[in-house]
Amino acid sequence: MTIDPGNMQGQPTDPPHDVTRLGGFGAISVRLAIEVGGIRLKLTDVLNMAPGQVHVLDRRVDQPVDVLISERLVARGEIVSVGDKFGVRLTEVLPGNGL
Repeated sequence: MTIDPGNMQGQPTDPPHDVTRLGGFGAISVRLAIEVGGIRLKLTDVLNMAPGQVHVLDRRVDQPVDVLISERLVARGEIVSVGDKFGVRLTEVLPGNGL
């Protein structure tokens, strides 16, 4: 999917699939989330969290981020700056995810 940087709504400028087959289902909203990384902590460490602490995630800065829809991995990408907001440029759409 190609995103026009001037299009802040994230609408594709050239849809890769025939979306007409979705009918009324095309209007359903889904939650798209970007996962930068994660860390496993003991519950004691979570309860002792304090402002200013830094936790190192399990992903390097140069690695792609995961793009999830309803907690399901559907693509990978890279974080970009769009004006004063963050965005994600898709670098890979995973096969078999229905997209």
